[in-house]
Amino acid sequence: MSTTGTSHRLGRVVVVTGASGGVGRATVRAFAARGDKVALLARGREGLAAAADEVERAGGEALVVGVDVSDAKAVDDAAQQVVDTFGHIDVWVNNAFTGVFAPFTEVAPDEFRRVTEVTYLGYVFGTRAALRHMLPRDRGTIVQVGSALAYRGIPLQSAYCGAKHAIQGFNESLRCELLHARSGVRTTMVQLPGLNTPQFDWVLNRMPGRARPVAPVYQPEVAARAIVHASSHARRREYWVGGSTAATLLANAVIPGLLDRYLARTNVDAQQEEGRPEGPANLWSPADGPHGRDFGAHGRFDDESTDDSPQQWLSRNRGWMGAALTAGAAALAARKLAAPARR
Repeated sequence: MSTTGTSHRLGRVVVVTGASGGVGRATVRAFAARGDKVALLARGREGLAAAADEVERAGGEALVVGVDVSDAKAVDDAAQQVVDTFGHIDVWVNNAFTGVFAPFTEVAPDEFRRVTEVTYLGYVFGTRAALRHMLPRDRGTIVQVGSALAYRGIPLQSAYCGAKHAIQGFNESLRCELLHARSGVRTTMVQLPGLNTPQFDWVLNRMPGRARPVAPVYQPEVAARAIVHASSHARRREYWVGGSTAATLLANAVIPGLLDRYLARTNVDAQQEEGRPEGPANLWSPADGPHGRDFGAHGRFDDESTDDSPQQWLSRNRGWMGAALTAGAAALAARKLAAPARR
């Protein structure tokens, strides 16, 4: 039995976009371990096949749907295939993305458009497809996988940061509309830190060195746990994952100008390491296609990555933690008030 809350029901139908690698790959495994039926949406055949096998071995039921999320009709058709197979959709996780590591002036207009179409409009199309099936049932949860970069832009990732900012605004607007309609459909967003995923070997890179995540680096399973938790606790508008995400977003809210200067000074070097960029770029076609390679969930940063996030635990349990702190403060105040009477 699940211990994550009464809103969880075993055997839910879950759709995950970008399911073939990285965070999506870790997330489908996490849902499968709960006995869920998982529809895997992505482009890469090798990654999808391997992910489906992992879902089945973890105890879930897999449905593979090859789709480019920038194609609205293809996403609608994929959602219909899920409903035709499993009967309905309980959870839709928008996660697919692509990007370019380069100064803005070195990103061609068609490349910028492509990143926007996949990383932003892919979420819009996925959300629309999910709502088409959830609204008539008046239930369901949409999880938007975001990033600290949804609030705080950094150098060398202008297209990706722009798309994540757009998702943030879009999701807030949609959330307000659902609340106004008193809908039973929920939407929430999960803001992620730097993660050890294969993206740094398949995103188009025009930097001098090999792309890498900004430290500290977390394993994709940290993100997957947060996404699964959010899917069962979607009344909360968003979740921050990792101490670095919390620190960045708080600093951006208080001292954004100073943060501009800090990131300008540090983050160009922090996003690359020695070595030449290598590997296929997945901007226009799946990275595993011509190479027959399954990239899996993890990147090449296992040695420096952590699978633990105390901040995430505190975030998930902030309700009873707040109550405990309030009770403790009340008890301390009562002791102080009572102290003079004992003298």
